[in-house]
Amino acid sequence: MNKKSSNYVLAIIFFLGLISFSLCITSEIKKTKRKDLKLDNKFCFLPESSAFGLGILAICFLVVAQVIGNFIVCRNFIRRRRKSGEELRSPVVHIIFMVLSWMSFGIAMVLISAATSMNMVQPYGKGWLDGECYLVKDGFFAGSAILVLVAVGSTILSVAVSGNKRTSQIVQSPKMPCPTWIKFSSI
Repeated sequence: MNKKSSNYVLAIIFFLGLISFSLCITSEIKKTKRKDLKLDNKFCFLPESSAFGLGILAICFLVVAQVIGNFIVCRNFIRRRRKSGEELRSPVVHIIFMVLSWMSFGIAMVLISAATSMNMVQPYGKGWLDGECYLVKDGFFAGSAILVLVAVGSTILSVAVSGNKRTSQIVQSPKMPCPTWIKFSSI
């Protein structure tokens, strides 16, 4: 991939992550609040919040950014391997960025999904879980927004490292010619 198209891909991943981050912050502001809770004896009711739709969109943008980033990393690695014709080894930095990206992505997905599902309508007697209504704690969406930034940032760094020719190391084949200064004597 040439330098110009690589910059476009990095910009797309960045903006998708930025949109997901913004949607998480907006969900934090728009989530259902204690004042929205209605009680009727032992039953409770919570109306649907706009944070429900915003959370779903945040998940979608985050997934697309992660998939594009990992597709580009794999493509860069396979292309470099085909060009050199030898086995390539990923540097440790590349592996660290990929692991960090996937771990923060997984945790962010769980947090956003749980908080988003708590913002859909919770009718009388049904609630969110076991007939009880639940509210999202303050900072839940904001914490997941930080994880979104970590996931997207480490994905971008992984793409940058995988596109760098100096970071992929060629593994030497074991059939190397013997140096000329070594002489074999017959016994």
